[in-house]
Amino acid sequence: MKTIILFACLAALATANFTNYKVYRVTPSNAHQLNLVKGLESMKGFDFWSKARQVNSDIDIMVSPKVEGQFTYILKHNSIDYSLLIQNVESVVQREQLTKLMSPAVPKGKINFEQYHSYETIVDYLLQLESDHRDIVEVRSIGGTYEDREMVMIKISTGGSNKPAILIDATIHAREWIAPATVLYFIHELVENEDNRHMIENVDWYIIPVLNPDGYEFTHSSTSNRFWRKTTTKGEICDGVDANRNFDFHWMETGASSNECSETYAGPEGFSESETRNLKKLVESLGSQTKLYLTFHSYGQYLLYPWGYTSDLPEDWKTLDDLAHDVADAIYAVDRTDYTIGSSTNVLYAAAGGSDDWVKAVGGVALSYTIELPGGGSWGFDPPASAIKGVATETFEGLKVYHAYVEKNF
Repeated sequence: MKTIILFACLAALATANFTNYKVYRVTPSNAHQLNLVKGLESMKGFDFWSKARQVNSDIDIMVSPKVEGQFTYILKHNSIDYSLLIQNVESVVQREQLTKLMSPAVPKGKINFEQYHSYETIVDYLLQLESDHRDIVEVRSIGGTYEDREMVMIKISTGGSNKPAILIDATIHAREWIAPATVLYFIHELVENEDNRHMIENVDWYIIPVLNPDGYEFTHSSTSNRFWRKTTTKGEICDGVDANRNFDFHWMETGASSNECSETYAGPEGFSESETRNLKKLVESLGSQTKLYLTFHSYGQYLLYPWGYTSDLPEDWKTLDDLAHDVADAIYAVDRTDYTIGSSTNVLYAAAGGSDDWVKAVGGVALSYTIELPGGGSWGFDPPASAIKGVATETFEGLKVYHAYVEKNF
């Protein structure tokens, strides 16, 4: 009887419907094939879950049933290798929704790592940590969003001055749920696990679990589009801006769109979004204290450093690269999860206006990284909730390496 009720609840949810949408994994083997696939990015009916970047690299694309015939014709006619990754995207969404409905209610001020949480639950948890650990935890807003939500940040510190700081954010792209779940695990380990007390003695932590609360809540709500990526700013034709193309450093030069309806729409101008302006103000207020910036995304298993606007490398690329390899080794040692390392443009794709480029070049934080966490395979963007702990645990081992470097060198 309980199962019947749950399925009835699912049927009543007025979510965006992805029935018969499919996800294909495409692998262009030459430049001509790659350019053909890239040409689909701006076309209606295609949602690139991973970007067209290099020959012989996999590209995951969600395809509307309205354009599927045209899509497969192009692939076959041009001998482009492909496979079907997800047969019916709606079934994945419903499975995820069913898991949420079947999960036990979480007491206010608590979280677990067996389910994906709403923004309200996340904020309540941070506030409870502040109440329980006033000696080391401070929670504050760094500003409001387009929909007047507060962007909440937690500071973890034993006090004192002139300490180096690590700044972390996640969920600039709303649909990437594994990112805030992983960052919440970091917070839990730093605050609630005494074995990690040494990690906060000489280094201060500033952590924003959800940088795009409006978009994140939209992906969770009963009237949602689970795969919404952007902010929710009202547009003339289409809503939302890709906040990770909105930072005003080489803004709109490459890998970004001026089309409001594009998933990579960079906005009408740099820093048009309150979310990106708020992060800018925070970075500026912290000044030279911040020694390391980490921004968490999904998916793809990449440890990326600037630049995203050019294939040229920063002068200190060797330092960035060496540290990334040490981090990747620590993650790999847990469960053999393998990360690709390099500059954003050279190993992933060109994308100007990203937070990591701006934080390094303008914000003055030399060590700046984008971390693309593992995806969910047949689940899409995120692993099933049962896999959250595994991803978070192995990634925390990489975080320990970052911390040790900052503590030793600053």
